[in-house]
Amino acid sequence: MKNIKISFWSILIGLTLLWALANTNLPDSLTFIAVRNLLVQYSGVLSIGAMSVAMILATRAKWLESWLDGLDKSYRLHKWLGIAALVTSVLHWVAANGPKWMVGLGLMERRSRGKPPAGEVELGAIQTFFNSQRELAETIGEWAFYAAVALIAIALIKRFPYKFFVTTHTLIAIAYLVLVFHGMVLMRFDAWLQPVGMVTLLLMIGGVVSAVLALTRQIGRSRRVSGTIEAVRTFPAMGVTEIHIQLDDGWKGHDGGQFAFVNFDHREGKHPFTLASAWDPATRKLMIISKGLGDYTDLLPKRIKAGDAVTVEGPYGRFTFEDGKRRQVWIGGGIGITPFIARMKELAMTPGTKSIDLIHCVKELEPEALELLEADANAANVNLHVLVDEKDRRLSGDRLREMFPSWKSASFWFCGPAAFGQSVRADLIAHGLATRDFHQELFNMR
Repeated sequence: MKNIKISFWSILIGLTLLWALANTNLPDSLTFIAVRNLLVQYSGVLSIGAMSVAMILATRAKWLESWLDGLDKSYRLHKWLGIAALVTSVLHWVAANGPKWMVGLGLMERRSRGKPPAGEVELGAIQTFFNSQRELAETIGEWAFYAAVALIAIALIKRFPYKFFVTTHTLIAIAYLVLVFHGMVLMRFDAWLQPVGMVTLLLMIGGVVSAVLALTRQIGRSRRVSGTIEAVRTFPAMGVTEIHIQLDDGWKGHDGGQFAFVNFDHREGKHPFTLASAWDPATRKLMIISKGLGDYTDLLPKRIKAGDAVTVEGPYGRFTFEDGKRRQVWIGGGIGITPFIARMKELAMTPGTKSIDLIHCVKELEPEALELLEADANAANVNLHVLVDEKDRRLSGDRLREMFPSWKSASFWFCGPAAFGQSVRADLIAHGLATRDFHQELFNMR
């Protein structure tokens, strides 16, 4: 989370400082219109800058994963920047339309456009062309703003099905391209020759390339591999489905704890699933475990069968249990047990030297599922602790400290409900655990 916060505020503060540097010579008189013009330019720079970085993050580039510590963190930053772009674009819209509304209410007189602001650099044909496009840029920019606001709202409201979210989220790329044209034409022309303009232009170029990749469905294409469902196993009482996939050639391998986007039906699109198996290039098999948590995953067991074709894209994520600690405590809440199953299967193939305890907190666990989990733990030399909600006390920081007296010397790896993980993390850190020793998978694509 630290790198996400640093990146988020660095982007907003950095653009603010660059804009302030370009506006050190304030108007002689800070009239309503003068302040409004400054606010329009400032909010526009922040909005298009935040949207541009969000578009770049959407490409799932591997180098971004390294900096942000995983695609899950990258998507969290993508979401925050989307919210920032929404807020600043609304501010931009209000500032841009404020005078028109005030004229309509009779609170001020209509002003003519007049000449370009004093100090603006004249660059002949280029500037003349931009000036000729102002009316078009304002009109289509306003409509693109309405579309972007609606699409971002759909992305943030989880009541909309994931399929609908993915489809509409792609349309944001179209709105973004229109807003780039809007920004290019309406930014103060002399600003393009200053650092704020140069940085904004670079961000726009990166965003435009990313938008084109999204619209042409090129994102993640080099990491896609076809496969076939080999077997499907269900655990009805738990609402869990275990899916075994035989991959074709091309999968470059994965580490326990990583995830992939799996497409079972092109009409539905791809969904993210944590991989629940170790990689063996000799067999090229994957296993994923799905729990019914929504309209798609509830119906998945009825929609798939052995022999169906699938496409797998990945792997992604850096929740891979790599640290310098000799002792680790793993906590899997519900379906959050999946990355730990994959890691245990890896350890069964290649034993490690760490002392590991796995705590599985679950509402219900079928006997057959418990047997499989115990077998994996025994093969990996992992100490398993199963806590069933109805009969066992809820896991908390206090209970963890009781279970593991030397807890400060361990690293903690959590995957499960976000609020649960945040509660445990806050408690342990408040009692002295180093922030870097608590690892949490933010497995939420929205």
